[in-house]
Amino acid sequence: MKNFALIGAAGYIAPRHMKAIKETGNTLIAALDKYDGIGIMDSHFPQAHFFTEFERFDRFIDKWHREHDKRIEYIAITTPNYLHDSHIRFALKSGAHAICEKPLVLNPHNLDQLKVIEEETGKKVYNILQLRLHDSIIALKNKIAAELEADPTRIYDIDLTYLTSRGRWYFVSWKGDEAKSGGIASNIGVHFFDMLSWIFGPVEENVVHLKQPDANAGYMKLKNARVRWFLSVNYDYIPETVKASGKTTYRSITVNGEEFEFSEGFTDLHTTSYRHILQGGGFGLEEARNSINIVSTIRNLPALGLEGEYHPFCRKVLG
Repeated sequence: MKNFALIGAAGYIAPRHMKAIKETGNTLIAALDKYDGIGIMDSHFPQAHFFTEFERFDRFIDKWHREHDKRIEYIAITTPNYLHDSHIRFALKSGAHAICEKPLVLNPHNLDQLKVIEEETGKKVYNILQLRLHDSIIALKNKIAAELEADPTRIYDIDLTYLTSRGRWYFVSWKGDEAKSGGIASNIGVHFFDMLSWIFGPVEENVVHLKQPDANAGYMKLKNARVRWFLSVNYDYIPETVKASGKTTYRSITVNGEEFEFSEGFTDLHTTSYRHILQGGGFGLEEARNSINIVSTIRNLPALGLEGEYHPFCRKVLG
């Protein structure tokens, strides 16, 4: 049994981490969040110590190590994106491995600094990149790898479309602040960009066509793929047929015009991710680098509008 702590216990994704800690046979020693309405902990670890102030949490972690002559071996981090870097540093310097939600950090240079701290402390940073553990995506990667082995010059045409409706609260929260979330591409797109670059190779060209608070779109040339992408949190842009079915989310990836279906199998991927880490696997700093480079570049590129290889949904926004 391993000992865990959790920073960001009241967040949307935190219950999946609590469930993963429990289902892998481990225990949560302490949790931190400035918001204290987290009865969800009663379903997982009612005996865990809880703190609303970082200073008291810090003191507890240090004191617990000394009094129990054992360590909290992993600290899970589910805080707002802009705080990940700081909380990862805390975990490593506290003698724990860090398991952090995506995006791991907002900028590539943060990865370089964390690598130095890894070397200093002997502890590891793990990023939750659960799409890499999805059965359908693994099958797609294997299929593409076999085809590229037969023809290394092959280029695939891909359309990535992801819309997940969010209310007005989104733009008032940290998620609507680009300095804190990294913007739409970082907040809801980073795991898709990771998955695509994992399968089709690194980015050779990156173009942004649309950049608005509620929608981003662009074009990427990967080593073996041309990708048109559209990401949004605006319900208005969801196709009418999807709205008619009562759904508020639309996810589509087409490869050479054929729909790639991966809507099922998401339920237990955090537990699968934890099991993967605890068995000696996991995805570290270098695995995260491609996707962090992509979203950081997108954040700093100008939007070109309806020019070149833009995603068809751009016309929903720009007319």
